[in-house]
Amino acid sequence: MLHARRLLTITIAAFAVAAPAAGAAGLPYEDPSLPIPQRVADLMSRMTLADKIGQMTQTERYQVYDDASPITTYRLGAILSGGGSTPTDNTPAAWADMIDRFQAAALATPLHIPLLYGIDSVHGDGNMYGATVFPHNIGLGASRDPGLVRAVEHVTAEETRASGPQWTFAPCICSAQDDRWGRTYESFGEDPALVERMETAIDGFQGGPGQLKDPDRVLATAKHFAGDGDTKYDPNANGYKIDQGVSVTNHQDFYDKALRQYVPAVQDHHVGAVMPSYSSVDWTEDGVGNPIKMHANQELISGWLKGDTGFDGFVISDWEGIHQIPGDWATQVKTGVNAGIDMMMEPNSYQSFISTLTTLVNSGDVPMGRIDDAVSRILTKKFELGLFEHPYTDRTNIDKIGSAAHHALARRAAAESQVLLKNQRAALPFRGNANVYVAGSNADNIGNQAGGWTLTWQGGSTNVIPGTTILDGIRENTSGHVTYSQDASAPISRSAVGVVVVGETPYSEGFGDVGGPQWAYDPGDNGVPRPVKDMQLSAADKAAVDKVCAQTVKCAMVIVSGRPLILDPAQRNAADAIVASWLPGSEGAGVADDLFGLRPFTGKLPVSWPRSLAQEPINKGDANYDPLYPFGFGLTTK
Repeated sequence: MLHARRLLTITIAAFAVAAPAAGAAGLPYEDPSLPIPQRVADLMSRMTLADKIGQMTQTERYQVYDDASPITTYRLGAILSGGGSTPTDNTPAAWADMIDRFQAAALATPLHIPLLYGIDSVHGDGNMYGATVFPHNIGLGASRDPGLVRAVEHVTAEETRASGPQWTFAPCICSAQDDRWGRTYESFGEDPALVERMETAIDGFQGGPGQLKDPDRVLATAKHFAGDGDTKYDPNANGYKIDQGVSVTNHQDFYDKALRQYVPAVQDHHVGAVMPSYSSVDWTEDGVGNPIKMHANQELISGWLKGDTGFDGFVISDWEGIHQIPGDWATQVKTGVNAGIDMMMEPNSYQSFISTLTTLVNSGDVPMGRIDDAVSRILTKKFELGLFEHPYTDRTNIDKIGSAAHHALARRAAAESQVLLKNQRAALPFRGNANVYVAGSNADNIGNQAGGWTLTWQGGSTNVIPGTTILDGIRENTSGHVTYSQDASAPISRSAVGVVVVGETPYSEGFGDVGGPQWAYDPGDNGVPRPVKDMQLSAADKAAVDKVCAQTVKCAMVIVSGRPLILDPAQRNAADAIVASWLPGSEGAGVADDLFGLRPFTGKLPVSWPRSLAQEPINKGDANYDPLYPFGFGLTTK
């Protein structure tokens, strides 16, 4: 995480400006029959500067969990849970109870403005135990099925809102250009046109016009604006780390790779929020070489996004995003707000943000018009969400969380995301009575197949969620004998077919970067450090492939990973079939459904698969394009 700013002590007296009483019903902003713009205008006319700046402030759950009074004192507009930030009892009911307790504190303010609660429901509500965990975006992109994506995010929205949060920091609509970036799995694919097709995710979250207030919908956030998938890899260049790095580009290329996805997100899908990227942009055509942090980029946030594209939602900063803007703290606050950020995600420095922005407004460094614009955007979404009429959690759908129907959709999504890269001698599908020998690090590990943002920020090999592993699915799909030996040390029957499930362990931001300078080590499992990812199969996985494929009748190598991995010729040649499984989520049985022909392989590569790391970055349309498997490749079975 980024360095937190020192908390500044401020007193309630700093905000001792009387607010009009609003306890009685009948004020225009309390009247649901009035148009929302009229309600917003009326409420704005009654708000003090303290009320307004409070609405622009979001802090983390841990700041108010034991004592919710700061929500009332500082009139906070929003709270979030970061990865792994959960109530003590991590259940749907405990989530709803916690958020309702926070909401009561918000409603105790003079104007009774309800609270927004945001969470990273990026592949299901993965923070909450019991939620249905779906494939990450790279797998959904492989499905080429916009209807599936809409259905997945509708279930995600239903499970999220039933447990309290009304807002998700999803979807990521970047087009990842370099697989060495540790967040490639968050992208639907390298082609912006594919990403645009998958923006039905926004409709799944928000529904159609007027549906945002429904108990199965949440506010969506398009992220990360813009260029987070197009950062430059150069471990020797200061500041040009691949995560939170710099997009070295020109205006046309930046539009083609990073900006164009936001046009349909805003104009067709009406996304409610946008989150800037930690990355910077460096315009090569001006020859200056002066990267501009996206959190400071007024030209793109206020000019292009809000002005040219017509975005009428609100902009939320990333976690302490303005702390990376050059200058002192006052400069960072001023620059971020004036750039067009409407709400600041300040998990540690929310009090300092409030006092500093108050000073900046009173001095004229931040215009009151900028404050009013920000607050009106935030309030509009709160009205559209129906929070003024129904501020507390609607638990109508709480019993559907993790339901059999939702897991069935997760299983279908896993099956549709599988990409068959090789199928020599028609090795797949296997017969339903086959004897199967199963090996590999990811065959029976639901934490690995779920990936990052699952129970914790980085995910973990020991993170266990309800669902099925790939081994579970194999056992379900065959009536034959199944032998499992992770390291392939158990005897192998020569009449068996082999399945070796290999790949990566979980990671999230930064910790999955390949060879970059930002992180020397990731936290490993249970806090034990391990080297950063290198996009290679482990020695143990390679050995398992070699052994099993040499001794079985037919052999499939299944790769569980957040991006393409470099495949040595020895293992490529040893396996009769190769499957890109991506990060299939809670239902590994969906992977087995394809292996045994219950569902056909239909997935297509959402990214180019390199022959070696030396080819990175590699994307369709490159000069001398020569991947191992091209973008869009995928064999089919019947």
